[in-house]
Amino acid sequence: MTDRQKRQHLKTLGLAGVGLSLWSLNGCSSVSAVTTSSSDAADDILWQQADAIIAAIAPTTFAKRDFVITEFGAKVGIDSSEAIKAAIAACASAGGGRVVVPAGRFNTGPVHLKSNVNLHLQKDAVLSFYPEPERYLPAVFTRWEGVELMGYSPLIYAFEQENIAVTGEGILEGNGSNSQWWPWKGQWKHTPWQLDAKTDQANTRTPLFAMAEAGVPVAERIFTENYLRPPFIQPYRCKRVLIEGITIRNSPFWLINPVLSEDVIVRGVNCVSHGPNSDGCNPESSNRVLIENCLFDTGDDCIALKSGRNNDGRRLATPVQNVVIQDCMMRAGHGGVVLGSEISGGARNIFARRCRMSSPDLDRGIRIKTNSVRGGLIENIYIRDIDIGEVKDAIVINFFYEEGDAGSHLPQVKNLHISNLRVQKAQRAFELRGFERAPISGVSLHHVEFNQTDSIGVLENVAQIDQVDLTLNGEALTL
Repeated sequence: MTDRQKRQHLKTLGLAGVGLSLWSLNGCSSVSAVTTSSSDAADDILWQQADAIIAAIAPTTFAKRDFVITEFGAKVGIDSSEAIKAAIAACASAGGGRVVVPAGRFNTGPVHLKSNVNLHLQKDAVLSFYPEPERYLPAVFTRWEGVELMGYSPLIYAFEQENIAVTGEGILEGNGSNSQWWPWKGQWKHTPWQLDAKTDQANTRTPLFAMAEAGVPVAERIFTENYLRPPFIQPYRCKRVLIEGITIRNSPFWLINPVLSEDVIVRGVNCVSHGPNSDGCNPESSNRVLIENCLFDTGDDCIALKSGRNNDGRRLATPVQNVVIQDCMMRAGHGGVVLGSEISGGARNIFARRCRMSSPDLDRGIRIKTNSVRGGLIENIYIRDIDIGEVKDAIVINFFYEEGDAGSHLPQVKNLHISNLRVQKAQRAFELRGFERAPISGVSLHHVEFNQTDSIGVLENVAQIDQVDLTLNGEALTL
């Protein structure tokens, strides 16, 4: 690498000038660090920050007490909602411990966790959630596609709780299907259900979004006729959250959705759901998050980092930040590692490494989606050591998602660095679509290899890319 290339690389990473900065784990303030003239040394120091984020996450701890739901009246094949509620209450009252779901299939409505409670599913346990919407009332304070409202309870919900967990080797069954929950999506792909205009989510989605833009208080965002499907697991304003080991199937909506939460670990989870909006793990406006050793096989984005939609995201002004994604496997999905589109509160200090992605049904590998109605500053995004077997589009930055260039909040991408990315088979290497008035810049691609790729793809309004060692089908590539 020449001296000029080194200087340009450091500028792209945001490290040029008096020295290199490492970010505070509580926000964006910086502390002085060493100055470096080497690209590799800069990368090494930056990735030390990923390890620092992991080390800073406050862990969960639980008393060694078990509250087995069958001792509170739960039985296989019957409604065990009240028994589970009673076990959680007893566990919390005793100072915490595990609420244990033993082997067998237990039916339930919504489960509301309390502080110091670990909902633990033993091997061969299935917690099967009823698909009747009325069971998920009364309404709770929740967020739907980045907008707050009083809506259906998530299937597993916690509000302003601390030290909570969902763990074990068992299965969480959401019972979403072509006849339950999913048809509220309305038109979707091949639409494998009978369309019903009366229950289309647009009947609630459209007025909800209008309320948010008008600044209507959240307590007044409540609907007699609500067709917005609830997420599966949603810790809301929680601290110290662990989701580990379980398998989640057939979710009505997003699978794992921590909102405005801190110190979140999602580890060893199998997310298998092919319905509409079956995003695997969507941390929103959350700080210090680790997602590792998980499998994603989904009907939408595998992992999507978010921070609120449009006016509601700007009202709360809380970025998703200090996130580490590592050692995950992505199969089917709209995107592997994704930022957006509900990103109005911004995203910063995001690290993804050692992930594998491959499926003929994987639409995109690395994906940023936003527009000028969303806005949002996306900065300090570092991705390396990613292997993609088969994908349609490998790297996507799309400023024209959904509404496109229809607003006054220009999206910004700063310090996006992708290195050691190997793509074995793709239809297109890139879809990079910026605005003429706000082109894409601040992108660094080092040691990126595209094999068996049909096309370089779309490069539209891209101002600058720092590139080192790019190849396309065995030939050197210069963008």
